[in-house]
Amino acid sequence: MRYLHTMVRVTDLDASLDFYCNKLGLVETRRYDSEQGRFTLVMLTAPKDHGRAKEESSPELELTYNWDPEDYRGGRNFGHLAYKVDDIYATCQRLMDDGVTINRPPRDGRMAFIRSPDNISIELLQEGDPLPQKEPWSSMQNTGEW
Repeated sequence: MRYLHTMVRVTDLDASLDFYCNKLGLVETRRYDSEQGRFTLVMLTAPKDHGRAKEESSPELELTYNWDPEDYRGGRNFGHLAYKVDDIYATCQRLMDDGVTINRPPRDGRMAFIRSPDNISIELLQEGDPLPQKEPWSSMQNTGEW
């Protein structure tokens, strides 16, 4: 058995691609439009997994956009996606600069949480050992749910 992908339904494909690609830094690996099924699938991967994803179609995040409007509630009941990052502080700062709320700041130099436009929780984990605690992160409070 091996992990393939996680599927997340999105309500606004453009907003979701802006978030996942332009802000979070994922890379689109492939896309499929189904006229008959009235949906679009967009497969994304983390930059360090891009070569593997191209060869094996994993590990990927599948964004499913249904062309007919649907109301998706309770993104929190999904759980979360998790990605390792090279520098948790730099990643969170870049995301904040792009207008993303850091729901659980990396006070410990190791872990942070953000949410997608569809309220999917995303955990960011420091690659390797936690970074030394530093301001403003170590005194930041949580914002909303994560």
